[in-house]
Amino acid sequence: MNFLYNFFIWIIQPGIWFASLFSRKTKLYYEGHKHLTKKIEETFANENSDVIWFHCSSVGEFEQARPLIEWYKGNRPDFKILLTFFSPSGYELRKNYNLADWVFYLPNDTRSNARRVVAAVKPKKLIFTKYDLWNNYIVQARKSGCKLYLVSAIFRREQPYFKWWGGFFRKMLKQFSAIFVQDALSLKNLESIGITQNVTVAGDTRFDRVEKVASLSKDFPVIEAFAKGSFTIVAGSSWLPDDEIIADVMKNFSKVNLIVAPHEIHKGRLEQVQDVYRQYGTIRYSEIEEDALLETVGETAPSFAHGKRVLIIDCIGILSGLYRYADFAYIGGGFGAGIHNTLEAAVYGVPLAFGPKYKKFQEAIDLIDCGGASSVSNASELYQILDNCIKDNELHSLKGRSCRSYVENHLGATHKIVSVIEGL
Repeated sequence: MNFLYNFFIWIIQPGIWFASLFSRKTKLYYEGHKHLTKKIEETFANENSDVIWFHCSSVGEFEQARPLIEWYKGNRPDFKILLTFFSPSGYELRKNYNLADWVFYLPNDTRSNARRVVAAVKPKKLIFTKYDLWNNYIVQARKSGCKLYLVSAIFRREQPYFKWWGGFFRKMLKQFSAIFVQDALSLKNLESIGITQNVTVAGDTRFDRVEKVASLSKDFPVIEAFAKGSFTIVAGSSWLPDDEIIADVMKNFSKVNLIVAPHEIHKGRLEQVQDVYRQYGTIRYSEIEEDALLETVGETAPSFAHGKRVLIIDCIGILSGLYRYADFAYIGGGFGAGIHNTLEAAVYGVPLAFGPKYKKFQEAIDLIDCGGASSVSNASELYQILDNCIKDNELHSLKGRSCRSYVENHLGATHKIVSVIEGL
C-alpha cells in the first residue's frame, strides 16, 4: 500500500498539469506549486524560531484551526505560525492571514518534498485539521521529533481506516501524539480498530469561532435599513438550485424580503442571481450610495430599497455578520456537493433551512434533531416551513432558541484541546 500511495502521488502530477489547462482552480493549484519546496527552504533558511505548523485542506478546516491559531498567537508568542493549505480555495482566501507568519500551499506529498520541507521548517508541533492527512509528512515529522496532533476530527465507518485493507491508513493515525474528535461515535469507531490511547472527545472548534465572530460583528446600517419592517430571509452561500426554490416561494409572501449572498460572486453568477429574482426587484450591495446609510429612521424602507425586495451581496467577508438581521436563514449548497456553514447563522438564534445533502455534517443533523433547522427538497416544503414561522411567533421563537442553545452547549473545544497539548 505504501508503494501504491507514493506511486499515485507521483503519477497524478501530469494529470494536474493537464487539468490546469481547462480549470481555473486547478491552474491556481498548479501555478502555486511551482518551485514551492525550494521557496519554503529559502524562507526558513535563516529561521531559528520555534514553529507550530497548522495544515488545513480548505476554508472550512481553516475555520476549525483558526481558534487554535488565535490562542497560540495570544498565549504563546514564542511560537511562530506556519499555515498550509491543500485547496486553492483556502489558500487564495487566506494567503494574507495576519496571524500566520507564513502561508503556503502544502507541497505535494512525495518523500522528497516531505523530507526537505520538514528539515527546513523544523516544526515543534504539527496540527492537522479534521481529515486531510498526508503520510510522508506524518512520517518525516514524527522522525524529526515533532509532536503530531489531529483536531476536530470525525470518523465514520465508511472511511478507509475501518476497511479490511485500511492498515496503511490506520498506521498513520497511530503516529499522532493526540487525536481530538468531535463526538462520542468517532471515539467508539477508533476504539473498534484498537486506537484507544490519547483520544479525546473535544468537540468542534468552529463553535468557539462563530461565537467569537458574533460577539465582535460590526453593524451594517444599510442591511439593517433594508431588513427593517419586513420578515427577512438571509440566504447564505447560495447556488442556482437554492435561488430557484427561494424565488418560487417568495411569490407567496408579499412582505418577505431577501438578502442573498451567492457562494460565488463573479460577473456571470451575479447576473444569474439578478435574473432569478428579477420579478421581485433586485439591488446589489455595491450599488447602494453612501447617503443610504443615513436613511434608517422609522419603519419604512429607505429610498434605495423602494420597489426592491432582494438585496444581493456582491462582496466577500461579511456574510457571517449578516445573519444577525435575519428572521430566517437559508444555507446554500444542499442541492450540490453539500451544505455550507450552518453555525454562522445558528449562533444568532435564527431558524434554518437547507437542501437535502446535509448528512455529512453532524451539526446540521443535530440542528434538525433539536428542532431548530429543517431540510427541504423542493419549494413546497420550504413554503410550509416559512408559512408556519411567519404565522406562529411562538414556533418561530422556539426554533431560534433551539439553534442558539445548541451552539451554547457545544462551546469550549479550543480550551479542551490546548489544555491537553500544552498540559494546562
